[in-house]
Amino acid sequence: MGSTFSGLNTALTSLYAQRRGLDVTGQNIANASTEGYTRQRVVMHAQNANLTPGIYSTTTAVGNGVTVSSVERLRNSALDHRSFTEHANSSYHNERAGAYTLIEDVFGEPSDTALQARLQDMWDGWNAIAANPDKKAPKSAMLEQAVTVASSLNDAAAALDNQFKSTRAGLDTYVGQVNKAAESIAKLNHEIVLATQAGLQANELMDQRGQQMLKLSELVGATATELPNGALSVYVGSAPLVAEFNTREIGIETGSATKLQDLPDIEVNLRWKDTGTAVAVGGAMGAQMELLDKDGTLREISQRLDSVASKLASDVNTAHRGGYGVDGSTGLDMFVPYDPTDTPVTAANIRVNSDLLTDVDRVAVSSGDPKGATPILNGTVADDLSELATSRTGADASYQALIGDLGVSAQSSIRRRDIQNAVTDQVDAARDAESGVNLDEEMTNLLTYQRGYEAASRVLTTIDSMLDQLINRTGLVGR
Repeated sequence: MGSTFSGLNTALTSLYAQRRGLDVTGQNIANASTEGYTRQRVVMHAQNANLTPGIYSTTTAVGNGVTVSSVERLRNSALDHRSFTEHANSSYHNERAGAYTLIEDVFGEPSDTALQARLQDMWDGWNAIAANPDKKAPKSAMLEQAVTVASSLNDAAAALDNQFKSTRAGLDTYVGQVNKAAESIAKLNHEIVLATQAGLQANELMDQRGQQMLKLSELVGATATELPNGALSVYVGSAPLVAEFNTREIGIETGSATKLQDLPDIEVNLRWKDTGTAVAVGGAMGAQMELLDKDGTLREISQRLDSVASKLASDVNTAHRGGYGVDGSTGLDMFVPYDPTDTPVTAANIRVNSDLLTDVDRVAVSSGDPKGATPILNGTVADDLSELATSRTGADASYQALIGDLGVSAQSSIRRRDIQNAVTDQVDAARDAESGVNLDEEMTNLLTYQRGYEAASRVLTTIDSMLDQLINRTGLVGR
């Protein structure tokens, strides 16, 4: 049979349990907008009477109340790991699409001020010269247009190099963030394991670790494995980054390329600092490494732009060298590199020959010598140069192919980004439905625990009144 005073303890355990439920519900409500927070739930179970029954024994005991066995994190590990994977893919495609957008901005096509329009202006200038080969004004205008074409090629090459440098600087920053996040996860692993072994709750620490893990997945495409002791092992590719309480660092190989011109002789390599082996990264850093690679997007676009500049110089110079200026000069190149020792002509070094800029009469326009024994001034060379605009193998055709391929690649990257982001949003929505805080549900729980606390208080008051009757009033009748 239960003790006379056992009811007090039963009510008291209920007060403690309901109060714990109120505290946890309040914590959920307070963190409803906290990024990465996982809602928690109080798990209660009834306490037995701790009796050891005999074969023929009977008892009227009804138990010793309620106790809180744990406070659970309502987390789905499968959804967490799926989220890490999808966020890594989203970061990769977002970085890649952003890079293509910047490259498209370099060329700015189609536009009245972009390279294609400036090339057409130059060809139109040659056409005007063909109509008036003896006039200086059309030649001066054409030379200014040619200078603009060369400047546009210079600017595009410089912009691509600047994008390489900024991407390289961003990679440096990401490397530091990865190493810092890995160290943070190792420290949190240690704290979580100690707390778990001591029988304490480490839910908030696990939330912090989950945020750091999500950051690593976005940066390098990291994956994770949970250990029986509560620690988390993190992998980049198949190599460990965090092994329980220990971390490894990644770094950019000393002497790696810092500008586009360094490729392909010098590459950009990510290495494990302890072994020197290559790091197989994904996520945002994976997209950056593709941009910085010797066979990557930036170098490919740069090489094709150099081909446009080289083709332009070759075609124009070939025709120009064979023609005669009004002053009888011949054999001059129109497009030359800034440094005469540089070969071949590239988008970065192309310029208009200064000899022509100082004396426009040296611009080749005629197929014959205007100063010869039989003077010839026919504008044939200028006419031939103007027709390069429609050449199927000329600089214009090469440039149009470059812009067309760039547009296709950019659109493809944007579509893949949008599809991947939609998948990631779906996974995040499923995870939030599992672990996010629902204020309506929490308000219901709040009322449930409030009523439970009030009922336990009433039980305690009732038992107190009964005991008062028993202790202070029993035996007074007849005195």
